[in-house]
Parts: sequence; C-alpha cells; structure tokens
Amino acid sequence: PFTMDLIEPHVALTHDRIDFDVSNLVLEKNYTRDLGMRIDIQQKPYSIELETIVDNIKNKRFYVLRTIDNRVTQRIDKMVNVRQWKQLGQTFNVLPNPHPKCNVLLVPLHHTSTSYIALSQRMKLIDNSLKIISIEEIKNPYLEEIYDGMKKVIAKQCVGFNPNENELFHGTSGDGINGITEDGFDDRFFNINGAWGHGAYFADDARKSHNYTNPAAEDGSRVIFYNKVLLGNESIYSTVDNSLISAPIGHHSVRGTGFTYKEYIVYRYGQARPYLKIIYSV
Repeated sequence: PFTMDLIEPHVALTHDRIDFDVSNLVLEKNYTRDLGMRIDIQQKPYSIELETIVDNIKNKRFYVLRTIDNRVTQRIDKMVNVRQWKQLGQTFNVLPNPHPKCNVLLVPLHHTSTSYIALSQRMKLIDNSLKIISIEEIKNPYLEEIYDGMKKVIAKQCVGFNPNENELFHGTSGDGINGITEDGFDDRFFNINGAWGHGAYFADDARKSHNYTNPAAEDGSRVIFYNKVLLGNESIYSTVDNSLISAPIGHHSVRGTGFTYKEYIVYRYGQARPYLKIIYSV
C-alpha cells in the first residue's frame, strides 16, 4: 500500500456540505472509490483519474461545485483574474448525502444566489408584497435514484433521447409538505378530483400553485415546491377529461390548456421529484 498527498482545486465553501476549497486529500491503494466519491460525484460509478487532476492543477483549471452567490462570485473572480486560473464546465451544485439515520437533508440557499433571486422574482407574480422566508434545496438520495432511473427509461422512448425535463411548481399544505419532502410524489396520494384525472399536478406559473397552499400554517407561512419533472412525450388536452389514470399510449404526461394557467400532469411514481422547498408568506 502507499499514500500520497493530493490537491484538487475546487471552488466552494460552507460547513454544512462538502468543502471543495483547495484542500489536501489522502489517497490509499484500494481505497480510490472512497476518495472518488469526494471528487468525481457527478455520475455513478464514482471514480478518480489522478492524471486528469494533476493536469488540471498544472494548467490552472478548476470546477465550481456549488450554487453561485456573491461570496462565490468573489472567489471565482479572484481565481480567474488574479491567479489566472480557468473555470471548466458549468456550475454543478453538490450536496452530501444526509446522515444514514436521516432520509433527507434540507440546505438553505443564500439570498444572493442566482437561483434564489430568480425564483423570488417568479414568486412575486403571486403578490408583489410576497415575502420569501427561505428557499431550501432538498437532498433525498432515495428519490434521486428512482427519478434518475425513470429519466433513463423515458429518455430511451423519446426522440433524441430527450426526456423533456422541466422545472415546475407544486403547491401543498399540511401533511403534504413533509410527505413530499420525505417520499416524493406518491401515486397513492395523487389528486383523484383533478381535471385530467388521477395524477400529480404541476404548473409553470407560481400563481396556479399558490391556490393549493391553503390553509396557511399557524404562523402564516405557505409552501410551494419547485420540482424536476419528466414530461417526455406530452399529450395536449384543451378540454377536461377526469377519467384519466395514465398518460395516453405513446405519451408520458398530459398538458392541460383548458384553463387560465397551463397544468402538467404525470401519473407514475418517480416521474417527478421535489428539488427546492419555497417557504413564504403573503
């Protein structure tokens, strides 16, 4: 066996997630997978290529592995304009898995992050006086694995292997909040009285989802989830059909256009997963 010190350049900072700041890591023979989980965690199986890492260091290249906010922007600016490093690829936000005794981890987005600002603006459509209390990113490994599997299944059934992934709103209240956070969109609890049948309903306009956040909690707060949804091949309905229990053959979802706001409906568990939890008051 052998050990060696390794420096892998990343830009990230917080104490409640993996620290990807430039730091020393230890590599031991036969333990590369454990180290790989800290470095190359964009896709499974986890792996590490020492040659690539060393080459990136020699040539002053780095990745950004967290959401962009004011502080990270300053760090990137220093790396690029002062130290003359080059950023590689798109920003890829990484959250560690929750503790083994927990199913889910919620990590607040900083109010200066690009995602926080963009969602806040979209939520203002509900009411200009709306106040965002927090926006939390949801890390639920079990739901992510199911969703990733469904994404591959749907992709192979679509032209160009495009699963038509969208980010959409879903409003809820009461027990539905923890239920969705912990177990996702469980088809046993799908809306049975929806205009397009027994499915999970989503919207691209927060005003539609806001209607389903009643009643508000005792403190006046409400919750809307921002979700990743696999629409695949959509079947478009301009009229109501509440007899549906699945998307029509050859399709993966229904888009309802018969009302003021468009609605997107999926009928299978794992076809959507909660991504961000928006807590607000109005």
